[in-house]
Amino acid sequence: MMQTGHLGLNVTDLSRSVDFYRRVFGFEVIRGEESFAFLGRDGKLVVTLWEQSKGEFGTATPGLHHLSFQVDSIDEVRAAEGVLRELSARFAYDGVVPHAEGATSGGIFFTDPDGIRLEIYAPTGAEGAPAPSGAAPTCGFF
Repeated sequence: MMQTGHLGLNVTDLSRSVDFYRRVFGFEVIRGEESFAFLGRDGKLVVTLWEQSKGEFGTATPGLHHLSFQVDSIDEVRAAEGVLRELSARFAYDGVVPHAEGATSGGIFFTDPDGIRLEIYAPTGAEGAPAPSGAAPTCGFF
């Protein structure tokens, strides 16, 4: 079986990004030096941050569309939303939205300090809310 190992992201300000990812996702610093940090949970590496970029993440060129993180419950999604609001993060949609019209899964869609598009979702709990993209996948159009 194959699975994703870890995600490596270029950032413009390592300290700012480490603070953001620790507060929003609850990551701990597994290893960190002047220009990079390895972040994870329970000793398992999830994200590496590399301070080697300028500007903001560009969505107009081929490459990464967004990163998605699954949590167990919609309450965890809402807790992360509260932290993001405290950090004045930019949201694609207001509050929790389903992945498509009638879907039970859903979450929040936002950007990190460098404009990298992110999602935190739960497999259930979003039913009943209107989907911003109708039957199309919500995560594909932000």
